[in-house]
Amino acid sequence: MRIGELAHRTGLSTRALRYYEEQGLLRPRRQPSGYREFDESAVEAVRRIRLLLSAGLPTRVIVEVLPCMTAAGTYLAPTCPEMADDLRTELDRMRRDIAEREAATEILASILAKAPHEQLAG
Repeated sequence: MRIGELAHRTGLSTRALRYYEEQGLLRPRRQPSGYREFDESAVEAVRRIRLLLSAGLPTRVIVEVLPCMTAAGTYLAPTCPEMADDLRTELDRMRRDIAEREAATEILASILAKAPHEQLAG
């Protein structure tokens, strides 16, 4: 199928699909005319990519873990033991980011709590 059909079937824009290709997430065949040709498995690959993106993984990590993911109901499960370690590393990174943002939120809330009310209204 061509990129337009894949876009229609996945609900993504052709621009997003080209971005996935640029990032190495999708690897369509190229026809002599230059058109991209996707096979049926691309629909499932896009679903998996979207799920991993919604989990907060950057594309550089998705490129590494995508080949080792299998469907587990509506979620994915790693099939390569070393990929689970990569995912744990990303989870730890996300938890640190959350803790840092929560600390920053508390600092900003404290600053605003001490501001005169007339300054806040302006």
